[in-house]
Amino acid sequence: MNELRLWAPNAQRAAVRIGNRRVEMEKDGAHGWWRAALPNAVPGADYAFVLDDDPTPLPDPRSRWQPSGVHGPSRIVDHSSFKWTDRGFSAPPLCDAVIYELHTGTFTPQGTFDSAIERLDHLVELGITHVELMPVAQFPGARGWGYDGVDLFAPHQSYGGPQGLKRLVDACHARGLAVLLDVVYNHFGPSGNYLPRFGPYLTDRYATPWGSAVNFDGRGSDEVRRLVCDNAIAWMRDYHFDGLRLDAIHAILDISPTHLLEQLAQRTAELGRQTSRRLVLIAENDLNDPRIVTAPARGGYGIDAQWNEDFHHSLHTVLTGERGGYYSDFGSIGQLAKVLRHAFAYDGIYSAYRDRHHGRRAEGLSGWNFVGFLQNHDQVGNRARGERTSHLLKPARLRIGAALLLMSPFVPMLFQGEEWAASSPFQYFTDHQEPELARAVSEGRKREFAAFGWDPADIPDPQDPATFLRSKLNWQELAREPHQGMLRWYRDLIGLRAQTPELRDGNLQKVEVGFDEEARWLSMTRPPITVAFNIGGQARRVPVPRLESRRLLMASNDNIALNAGAVELPADSVAIIGE
Repeated sequence: MNELRLWAPNAQRAAVRIGNRRVEMEKDGAHGWWRAALPNAVPGADYAFVLDDDPTPLPDPRSRWQPSGVHGPSRIVDHSSFKWTDRGFSAPPLCDAVIYELHTGTFTPQGTFDSAIERLDHLVELGITHVELMPVAQFPGARGWGYDGVDLFAPHQSYGGPQGLKRLVDACHARGLAVLLDVVYNHFGPSGNYLPRFGPYLTDRYATPWGSAVNFDGRGSDEVRRLVCDNAIAWMRDYHFDGLRLDAIHAILDISPTHLLEQLAQRTAELGRQTSRRLVLIAENDLNDPRIVTAPARGGYGIDAQWNEDFHHSLHTVLTGERGGYYSDFGSIGQLAKVLRHAFAYDGIYSAYRDRHHGRRAEGLSGWNFVGFLQNHDQVGNRARGERTSHLLKPARLRIGAALLLMSPFVPMLFQGEEWAASSPFQYFTDHQEPELARAVSEGRKREFAAFGWDPADIPDPQDPATFLRSKLNWQELAREPHQGMLRWYRDLIGLRAQTPELRDGNLQKVEVGFDEEARWLSMTRPPITVAFNIGGQARRVPVPRLESRRLLMASNDNIALNAGAVELPADSVAIIGE
């Protein structure tokens, strides 16, 4: 006989509605668990819970499928019915990784898991090793970024649901691509969040930018932590993901002796040992805290890598000249040089933007512990108009940014369409069905950008379907210039990285950097490769160490030449020199 279980310590009574039946649940020991034996609780059956005297049917907090959206009934899924073909697949290590972040809804015109499969060969030819999906857990409406999800275990229905997601992961593995999933454990979305009805999932002891914090260290938090850890394992076990990207872990507020992140890392390592798979966790973190990626034996949490915001901010400001908002802390070539050698620009020094000292030195860590990027969904989509770096820079400077990213000691990550300087923006879009919530999101978006000095009139309405449609990639651009040329540049850079073992060596002590702040040039050497760029207003001679027996491997300008221990660089150009 089949059984449904529910954790609902807030309830005095609990029942299941399944088909035309209502079945009362029984308490299952202490700690707030309920159970019900149901012969018709079979794969494909829809069900919902009813608590106390409220007749409102509620979806399962651990629902595996929400075919009717966040407010509808849950559906039972049989994970064993899918026929996987990836038994022989092994994910590449992070040292060899080139990550590609994509949003399922805008990656293709159809915006589904199955349609994404049709574009995987493009990623293979580009040299990508890891595909990173932005969140796919069920969120309100048909379109959105996914960071306001409420059903952590349920793949979004409009993308293709559980079976579609499995087909995509299986197809990636068939092509040698590992797959990472972006997951959100720092908050729940505002629409369809019924969790407080069941138990103490949220706490008012902390606050996050998105509202109430998740209860990871208060009364009843054991089961909340268990929900999150079980969810992480479910994605990697049931959907064969090769790792997770953890959203904004600085907003995971937990003073427990064993932090939730450490617990997640432990559970992930256990699953990896049990299945003989290479599984990784990557954190988004703006604290510049190296303990996130330090082993527990050395006082850390054991996460494999973290996004390096300092790398992005320093590179972005040097190339664009932008200094608004949090970019006000950056802008010097010296900062960029420091990041290339030591990972963080702010490693315990004073931050004017924060008006306090920020960060800690990243000692004893590898470049593999940091993910670098020229752009990502946040740095594009959280601009007023969703401009990509290709909208802000001329192709010459785009090539400089790409070269420094892909020759850097960090794990490089591209954002969808970056490789061909896609013309489509990536704007913030939502599909909230509640009019008041929709209006609040639109107004809040305008207030958020006041610090950057952007005109509220320039901010697209997230609720307007046109905002979503504008953000879809235009794959037809690949057939014409300047997109073809940019794609060749990225392919050649990624190919050089793959062919040169030294470029996949994460030893930061081997990185040599020279620069001239006034002349606006920088050179980075990772023997035997040197990348040098000039963003000054005139041609410069940039010294190159150990130039003898070395040659020009790649150049963004036909006028670049090696000469007498230096490389001659016209304005806004980059060269890569090697043996």
